[in-house]
Amino acid sequence: MILIGGKSYELLKDHKNGWNPEAFRERYSEVLDRYDYIIGDWGYNQLRLKGFYRDKHPKSTKDTAFSGMVDYINEYCNFGCAYFVLQKNRETQPKDKEKPEKPDKPEKLEKSEKVEKVEKSEKLEKTEKTEKSEKPEKVKSGSQ
Repeated sequence: MILIGGKSYELLKDHKNGWNPEAFRERYSEVLDRYDYIIGDWGYNQLRLKGFYRDKHPKSTKDTAFSGMVDYINEYCNFGCAYFVLQKNRETQPKDKEKPEKPDKPEKLEKSEKVEKVEKSEKLEKTEKTEKSEKPEKVKSGSQ
């Protein structure tokens, strides 16, 4: 795993020992942050970096889609050159926009718990009513 610019990458392919971490760090630019893949190829002892999107990315075109990587290597790189392919890890940092989980509210009870709660409240109401009806009412004393 390679960490650079707050992003983490995984080395997918290292053709002819093309991967050189020091040279990559020197050549890396923030412009490459937007891409899902980075290809580094060597020509005349100089590293060249090119970014590619995943195939179904909304911004990908024929020339910037990962499926076009082989065409890029065959057409734009020196024949038989050393190269490497890095893939950006999708979950490198927690998203700030995600809302933290709220603790469960007491209203969110399981169905059986709700039934039990209703039954208990009904029993309480019945016992309160029976207790009231069993109490003798005070008779007002007075002359009649």
